[in-house]
Amino acid sequence: MKKFTLGNSRENILEIIPERTLKKVLVGDKSIGLLRIENRFHAFQSSCPHKGASLLEGSINQLEEIICPLHQYRFDLKTGSVRAGYCSDLEIYSTELTNKGLIILLP
Repeated sequence: MKKFTLGNSRENILEIIPERTLKKVLVGDKSIGLLRIENRFHAFQSSCPHKGASLLEGSINQLEEIICPLHQYRFDLKTGSVRAGYCSDLEIYSTELTNKGLIILLP
């Protein structure tokens, strides 16, 4: 596992990552998607496993699913499971909000 820390404090991360706004983040040499809902952070592969559309152009529903803008496939942001559509699951990365910033773990 590779460990990356974004920001320099809890307050800093809450300021730079607005709630319910999809952000592209470069961690190491990998570009991932990041979303904050209240104090929960979701880190995930930024392209749809179906046809590669950018999930950063998608939307988030009330079930905390990300919806692909191309074919409206839905993915659970907690588990990565595809909820609507026929493709592989979304890759999800562990996050932890700490007093030193947001920790993201990549395989």
